[in-house]
Amino acid sequence: MATYEDTTTHPFGIEALDFEGIHDRIRTLGYPSFRAKQLIQWVYQKQVESYDQMTNLPAKMREELARVLPLDIPQVSDRQVSKDGSRKYVLTLADGCQVETVGIPSHDSGADGESRRLTVCFSTQVGCPMQCAFCATGHEGLTRNLLPGEMLQQILTVQRDFNARVSNVVAMGQGEPFLNYDNFIKALKMINAKEGLGIGARHITVSSCGILDGIRRFGLEEEQYTLAISLHSARQDIRDAIMPRCKNMPLTLLKDTLREYYRNAKRRVSFEYLMIDGVNDADEDLIALIRFCKGLHVHINLIPLNDIDDSPWKPSASRTLAHWIDSLNAAGIETTLRNSRGSDIAGACGQLKNKQRSRI
Repeated sequence: MATYEDTTTHPFGIEALDFEGIHDRIRTLGYPSFRAKQLIQWVYQKQVESYDQMTNLPAKMREELARVLPLDIPQVSDRQVSKDGSRKYVLTLADGCQVETVGIPSHDSGADGESRRLTVCFSTQVGCPMQCAFCATGHEGLTRNLLPGEMLQQILTVQRDFNARVSNVVAMGQGEPFLNYDNFIKALKMINAKEGLGIGARHITVSSCGILDGIRRFGLEEEQYTLAISLHSARQDIRDAIMPRCKNMPLTLLKDTLREYYRNAKRRVSFEYLMIDGVNDADEDLIALIRFCKGLHVHINLIPLNDIDDSPWKPSASRTLAHWIDSLNAAGIETTLRNSRGSDIAGACGQLKNKQRSRI
């Protein structure tokens, strides 16, 4: 399978650079290293939107940086607020491409009444090449990879809008992160770093369709990130039908790779399993899932499918969900039901942007 690492051909500014790259660029411009530290602090901690706001940088330096290293802040092209407090955004990037981002506040709150957690679901690509049948973004196809700073700016957009610090991030928006591995890992390190967003590695979750090479590489990363695999079926024929780009990564190899991942990373994997009525929720699907999990250190999140416009597929019945949870837990496989958030604002991946386009 292609890696899609080289889809970006147009020039970008500071969003193309990780922290090491920023230091290198500032050095080549002839400025001392402490100026790079100041620049990083302004962009990723103070969240400024213009070089003019960087008051401790010399005016001449600000003018030069604006010219040779533009600071491009995504523009919010659409924003919708759910009755559950979630907010979904369509962000327009410097080249006109658009991505989706979701801010999800926790239901619980502290003594002051404020949410204790704010989670951001961010995108890693513009569109997605995986063509999963249940995903609106999969129907869109891939436009290009996102750059490290473009991923972080999604999180900063949510922080500014909520006026609250993001505590958790999940790479579960548009795109397959392991097909943009180098840019993506740079972004994760920036999210995790103290000089960046300072979000703990265990509060950073990465969702993949199961790209085998990516899982192997990810298992060797030092940081304790959390890995979630979009499984959706443990029967090969069903998974091939609903996730066609995974056909060359059969379940037998995926299981072997996850065993290798655990040996290297010593971290449990989560399985994301969309429950789709009449597609992957029969008793034989349940038996296959229990067998697949045998010998793996996993946790399962069952997710009722969000309705997608013009889709014939519907979420599984509540009695089916209850039966699956009871059966999986009885088999010794820790399982939870993940509540869908933002379903009233087109919560399924790719829906908001597609709806926006339909109004244009």
